[in-house]
Amino acid sequence: MRPIGVVGVLLMLAGLVVLVLRGVSYTKDKEEVKVGPIELEAKEKGFITPTAGMVAIVVGAVLVFAGRGRVKA
Repeated sequence: MRPIGVVGVLLMLAGLVVLVLRGVSYTKDKEEVKVGPIELEAKEKGFITPTAGMVAIVVGAVLVFAGRGRVKA
């Protein structure tokens, strides 16, 4: 299988995980400020929707199909 096909399979697996879990939430650290003894940090919460999982599966399937190569007769 070509590398593009492997990427497609990985993308399909990631999309399947997102669908099974009904979305995935994550937290991203934005900034950390230290002013003397005081420390401030900001966190951004995000959510990957199941729709993104479905899109990943479809795109992965297209990549797998494209990475098949041609059969020589």
